[in-house]
Amino acid sequence: MALPEEFHDIAKRVNNWGRWGADDEIGTLNLITDEVVREAAREIRSGRRIPLALPLKEDGVQAGLIPGRINPLHTMVQINQELFGPGTVACSDDAVTMGLQAGTHWDALTHVSHSGKIYNGRPASSITAHSRAEYSGIDKAGHIVSRGVLLDVARAKGLDRLAGGHAVTPEDLAEAEEFGGVTVRPGDIVLVRTGQVQVYLAGDKHGYGFPSPGLSVRTPQWFHARDVAAVANDTLTFEIFPPEIEDLWLPVHALDLVEMGMHQGQNWNLEKLSTACAEEGRYSFLLSAMPEPFVGAVGTPVAPVAVL
Repeated sequence: MALPEEFHDIAKRVNNWGRWGADDEIGTLNLITDEVVREAAREIRSGRRIPLALPLKEDGVQAGLIPGRINPLHTMVQINQELFGPGTVACSDDAVTMGLQAGTHWDALTHVSHSGKIYNGRPASSITAHSRAEYSGIDKAGHIVSRGVLLDVARAKGLDRLAGGHAVTPEDLAEAEEFGGVTVRPGDIVLVRTGQVQVYLAGDKHGYGFPSPGLSVRTPQWFHARDVAAVANDTLTFEIFPPEIEDLWLPVHALDLVEMGMHQGQNWNLEKLSTACAEEGRYSFLLSAMPEPFVGAVGTPVAPVAVL
C-alpha cells in the first residue's frame, strides 16, 4: 500500500535533504555545535549522574516481534586461564552475540527507508549484506553529547504512566515543556517520558511493547521547528503502537530518520531521571549518549548518562 498523501505533506515540511550539503551523513547532529556543547556543560550544577540504560541480558527487552533481533547471548570464552604457563597471570574473557537494537539503543538514519530512499536522498539499495550501510551508518554519528531536556509528559499530566493508546502530540510536548520550566533549544537532545518502561521493569515484556503509548505522526514537525538534534523515549516502539493512522506503520521513524535526518532512541529508562529532575526542580542537564561505532551498522547499543 502506498504511503498516504498526509504522510507526504508532513515529509515536505520536515525534509532536511541538502541542508548541510549533498555529502552530509549525520543530519540534525550538525546542530550540536561547539557552542551548544559549551552551553550544555553549564547545565552541570549538582554533579548528580543518572544512568539511563536498561541492563543487557538474555531475557531482556525483545519479545520476538522482529526476526533476528535477539537479546544478548553472553558466553565465557576464557575463565581464569593461565595463558603464559602455570603460576602466571590468569585471564577471563567473554563474547556477546546480540541484535544491536535489542536494548537501550540509537537508531541510525539508515534504520528505515521509504519510497526507495534513505536520508539525504540516497538510494536504499546502498544498504547491502556485504557493505552494510554505505552511508549514514551509526559510526558516522560520532559523538552525541549535548544539552538534554526531559519532557516528562506523564508527570506533566499528573500520571505515573500514559495509557497504552496515548499518542503523544505536539500539545503534550508543549505542556511538558511548560511543566518543566524549560525551553527546547536548537541542538538539544529531547527525552520524552511516557512511563511505559515501568511495564517492562515490572516483568511484563510483552505488555511493554503492545499496546504502547508513543510519539504521534504530528510530532516531527514540532521537533523540526525547534531544530532538535535527536530524540529518545522510554518505549519499545518509539511511536504509538498500533499506529494512530490505520495501516500506516512506522511513519514517525520514516519522518525522523529519512526526511529529517534525526537520530532516535528507544528503550531508555527515564524513571530515575524523572525523579531526580522533580527533586531538583529542573529538567535540563548535560547528556552523554555516545554511540558504539559499529561500522556500517543501522543501530547501536548505548549507555546514556544524564549529569545534573
